[in-house]
Amino acid sequence: MNAIFSKIIYELEKHHDLVLVTIVSKDGSSPRGAGSQMLTGESGRLLGTIGGGAVELRSEEIALELLKNRQSGDHYFCLRQNTGEDIGMVCGGEVSVQFQFIDSSDPKWMELSAKLLSMLSAHQPGWLLLNMDGSFPALLDEEGKRILGTCPEDTALPPKDGCLKTEEYFIMPLPVMDRAVIFGGGHCAQALVPVLSRIGFRITVMDNRPELSAKELFPEAEEVICGDYMRIADYISLGPSDYVVIMTNGHSHDLAVQEQVLRQPLAYVGVIGSRRKIAFVNGKLRESGISEEAIARVHSPIGTAIKAVTPEEIAISIAGEMIYERALLRVASGAPSAQGCPMHE
Repeated sequence: MNAIFSKIIYELEKHHDLVLVTIVSKDGSSPRGAGSQMLTGESGRLLGTIGGGAVELRSEEIALELLKNRQSGDHYFCLRQNTGEDIGMVCGGEVSVQFQFIDSSDPKWMELSAKLLSMLSAHQPGWLLLNMDGSFPALLDEEGKRILGTCPEDTALPPKDGCLKTEEYFIMPLPVMDRAVIFGGGHCAQALVPVLSRIGFRITVMDNRPELSAKELFPEAEEVICGDYMRIADYISLGPSDYVVIMTNGHSHDLAVQEQVLRQPLAYVGVIGSRRKIAFVNGKLRESGISEEAIARVHSPIGTAIKAVTPEEIAISIAGEMIYERALLRVASGAPSAQGCPMHE
């Protein structure tokens, strides 16, 4: 959403009309779920995806026609074979798509986009409401109170992290991204940060060496800290929604970081290293009073077992494990937005 609305502002400044394409409902198997978005302009798709394939191609064609006519609209796609609306995809489901015309001459669009980006930057929860009749949408705060735009007076909010479609509107949450806190700024961290940034994590990196805690090494990171591993709390406040990755420059530093972070609930803790190193560190953790339950929560060796060797391969391995653990947490929380992988449905 951040990238799409940044692009909307960029195009509005150039006085380009746009169409925002959003999946508003899904039934059965489909490449993407409700809330997936794609931005289109007069040259076609500009950013985002609603799943690729025939649905995206046909949606792009519809968006271009609506853009030409300066109209909003909606469309239903059946993804089952041998139906009257068969478009050549056999995923086994169906999706409904809303097409929101964005008039570059209407200053309210710039105001809404800027406010939405401001909320995302501040990690402030809220909701985007799209009116199904194509009228100007609304931005709501966490409690559902209108910040700006147009919405029904009796707007209902979905369950946490979910989307909701009614005959009148579609409402989706502003994504407050999970935070990944990486201790260690070496080669593996430098490969991992851009990967995590692209899969929806905001990132903090901490190292005790000035040369490896330089902001230019981690342009995608929200924060880069040079600090003492023995005093983490002086620099960072960790919470239950944080994902911690430990890849410092030595056993003693790894031990110091683990001893501090394992005394509080976290979403994920992963530590790089060999099994021999892990056994040594775990022994020291037990001596310092860390519980077996806390030690068991640590993913170590970190990452999925894909025989990764290079920093880039290790980054993919770690990111894959974090994606999976994040999905498990969302399922456990009962979040309606938690969906199975369409490749394995």
